[in-house]
Amino acid sequence: MLPAPITMEVRRGAIAQLGSLLSDSRVATSGRVAVAVGAGLGDRITKVIAPSLGDAEVFRVPDGSVDAAVALGADLRKGAYEALVGIGGGRTIDVTKYAASLAGIPMVAVATNLAHDGICSPVASLTHEGGKGSFGVPMPLAIMIDLDFVHDAPQALVRSGVGDVISNLSAIEDWQLGNAERGEPIDGLACSMARTAAEAIIGRRDSVESDAFLTVLAEALILSGMSMVIAGSSRPTSGGDHEIMHAVDQLFPGTSNHGELAGIGAAFCYYLRADEARFGQVVECLRGHDLPLTHGDIGLTADQFVEAVMLAPSTRPGRFTILEHLRLSESEIRDRVEGYVHAVGR
Repeated sequence: MLPAPITMEVRRGAIAQLGSLLSDSRVATSGRVAVAVGAGLGDRITKVIAPSLGDAEVFRVPDGSVDAAVALGADLRKGAYEALVGIGGGRTIDVTKYAASLAGIPMVAVATNLAHDGICSPVASLTHEGGKGSFGVPMPLAIMIDLDFVHDAPQALVRSGVGDVISNLSAIEDWQLGNAERGEPIDGLACSMARTAAEAIIGRRDSVESDAFLTVLAEALILSGMSMVIAGSSRPTSGGDHEIMHAVDQLFPGTSNHGELAGIGAAFCYYLRADEARFGQVVECLRGHDLPLTHGDIGLTADQFVEAVMLAPSTRPGRFTILEHLRLSESEIRDRVEGYVHAVGR
């Protein structure tokens, strides 16, 4: 049975109700709760968030590293807290998910932007000396998204959430390909949830300036995370598109953010599939939200993008996608990249 969150709120002023949530006996019976806040929130912690926290102890999250999560987890164990609330963007949420897991306590996610589907996913993406890794964690106990904070976040981050959701479509096709070619078990409910999330976004004509759009985007990102819980892996939301993203991160760190790279990866994978109808839909959606479409849009050369596509399959060993299916040579990838840029230009 899916361990669904006990509550999910997406609206303006949601954080003001945090105190009511923390008093819920399903979160903490004694009320001993810790709060982890992203460094970027600054003075807003005292002006907006603090009044709703009561006597909860507040910890600052300096970055999105394994070290930060381990240090926070140690503080939580020493304090004998019953629950942890993470308030901030994707890095802060991931750190608090992992820290809560280390401390053996539930975690409440309060997201201040909508950059990717990590809000609700059973995965924490954290940096370490060797680069960036993904760590399995429990799903958040409850989720709150305050649209006032989302509107104040950098628009590029919020728009990138669109790219991450849309990439579900490519990931699902890769999972189906793995099922057809390799007999890989597939979960229909997980696929349905991930596809529903993407379809809710791909045809909309409004964008991040609208509360209605942000609400649907938030729900889509959360639904994507829940699909991973059902599947027991990231399979319904991560295919060849994310392999390309991870390869770019590994080879050229800092090039672009998660959602932007996932969107480019999805569009390129649909070009490889020669699915003109879905390719056109994905490109139109990304373009409509001012998201990058080609390697040049994110500052990479054609040679660099070719290198990333070549490396991509090794970033998720054992995962079968369109990239592993086609097994293109370097020259073939180069031709496909050139053709993709031309197709996007059309």
